[in-house]
Amino acid sequence: MRCPKRIPLERALEQAEIRLWDHLGPDGHWRGQLSASALSTATATFAITQVIRGQDRPDPKWSRLVDGGLDWLMQHANADGGWGDTIRSRSNPSTTLLAWAALQAAGGGRHQSTIQNAKAWLRQDLGDLEPAALKLAIQKLYGDDRTFSIPILTLCALAGVLGPPEQAFQGVTALPFELAALPQSWFRYLGLPVVSYALPALIAVGQAQHHQRPSRNPLLRALRERMRQPTLRRLTTIQPSSGGFLEAVPLTSFVTLSLAGAGEGNHPVVERSLEFLAASVSPDGSWPIDVDLATWGTTLSIQALTTGDAPAVALDAHRRAILRRWLLDQQYKALHPFTGAAPGGWAWTDLPGGVPDADDTSGALLALRRLGAIDAEVLAAAEAGLGWLLDLQNRDGGMPTFCRGWGKLPFDRSSCDLTAHALRAFAAWRGDVGENLRSRINRSTGKALAFLQRQQRSDGAWLPLWFGNEAADRLENPTYGTARVLVALRALQATTPVLMVEEANRAEAWLLGAQNSDGSWGGDTGVAGSIEETALAVEALARKPLPTAADRPEVDHAAHRGAAYLATQIEAGGLESPAPIGFYFANLWYFEQLYPITFSVAALRRVLASGH
Repeated sequence: MRCPKRIPLERALEQAEIRLWDHLGPDGHWRGQLSASALSTATATFAITQVIRGQDRPDPKWSRLVDGGLDWLMQHANADGGWGDTIRSRSNPSTTLLAWAALQAAGGGRHQSTIQNAKAWLRQDLGDLEPAALKLAIQKLYGDDRTFSIPILTLCALAGVLGPPEQAFQGVTALPFELAALPQSWFRYLGLPVVSYALPALIAVGQAQHHQRPSRNPLLRALRERMRQPTLRRLTTIQPSSGGFLEAVPLTSFVTLSLAGAGEGNHPVVERSLEFLAASVSPDGSWPIDVDLATWGTTLSIQALTTGDAPAVALDAHRRAILRRWLLDQQYKALHPFTGAAPGGWAWTDLPGGVPDADDTSGALLALRRLGAIDAEVLAAAEAGLGWLLDLQNRDGGMPTFCRGWGKLPFDRSSCDLTAHALRAFAAWRGDVGENLRSRINRSTGKALAFLQRQQRSDGAWLPLWFGNEAADRLENPTYGTARVLVALRALQATTPVLMVEEANRAEAWLLGAQNSDGSWGGDTGVAGSIEETALAVEALARKPLPTAADRPEVDHAAHRGAAYLATQIEAGGLESPAPIGFYFANLWYFEQLYPITFSVAALRRVLASGH
């Protein structure tokens, strides 16, 4: 058997960096491109359909958008009749149910065969299409977290696939929208059935349920009726100027269709939401889950291009100044009206619907540190960002995404990947800040490390929050989580060599055991490899060992095999085929065109810098 041709790592890195610079936008930063989403397309088309149903003479542009979205769904159904969240994802019941509902609500027409195929897939997967069975299946899929299950069932009820109107909402948990009238500081104590960033859905979906099937309790019914206008006013105040809640198509669509279902189709929130949907549709008629991840993609790109001994040649002083200015301008300087977040953080996007979060704040801090020129303005921004992260840290020592203390539901809990990213930011800036802030960082670091020690699995792996793998057990991605934590530990060990040595060694051992025979990594042991996951593992393993550590030839060999796999994939054009490893909301997958490029650049630069 002939051995595959070995591709020089330098050539592969050059190709990857060229692709990264090709994606630089005309305004001087990276914006990336998120995958088309069948779920987003289904929710957006139904939201528009639901609104224009109540209009005497709707603008023809809305019908064109609906037709374009439904045609895209028809053209991109999987061969088995269902839909996944991306065009590279396997069919799943949530997305297939929503697509079926959207097509059914539009009247079927030329999409009848697609509808029948979808029903056949759902019948095979769920066993039954009776309303009670559909409700039970969706509620079981998401468990106690109602963030996604209740909006899905509300759409299906309004679309008519859960039986006649008087029965459609039976058995669907009512969301207590009246609680949104309470002070924001109370929310963490109320045990709300939705995560912190889903407040718009709580209000809108709850109002639709109240309108369609009011509570039988006369006192509760009267209370909710009285709270309709106050909570609508709150919804109005937290809607960003773009009209898109979180700049997310699913969340905005659920708000829109629910308000229309509550008899509020002409409300200003609906009008602004519709304009957001019109502005965010792709040329092919589909919608992504979110408009973009501009800040996240830019900070990943900066970190990749500055990995190793020296920044990429193209990242000259002029380019660094442009990127530094742009990042500084993205920092939030005032209290956020949505989550109540204090000033100092960064969101994933520069668009007005973004919300400050731990991962993007950590990424921005690392990027600023690597862009040089730490003048008074940069230092002040860094200190504000570090203070924001310190205030966000949960009592268990871990970092949540948006809000401190909301840890009851999965996407509000402390997580290992966010905690590791924050630790890297702390380590990067610790020597530049004042004594008081440095003391806070030291205390926070100790708590965060204790959290990571508790969270490490017995086999040495860590699990992340916002990334998964569809082919892995429980859809988890220990490769991502373990690699990210290991990178953080190596960064900390550069100044404190005795820190968590055993834990880091066990993480390395897990990564070595998870490597595939072709040199790649997937999301878990035995899962087919991807460029993204391989690059993450390579970067972690190629980090320089501790000054006192013994030679580790098996680790170096694994990193080099992984780098060789990356080089072969890059040569074959693999950077153009991102893998769906990203999560959004609950089990909603996406891929991003910058991920394989930025991860590969960072990994190859790290390997070449380490002399492997």
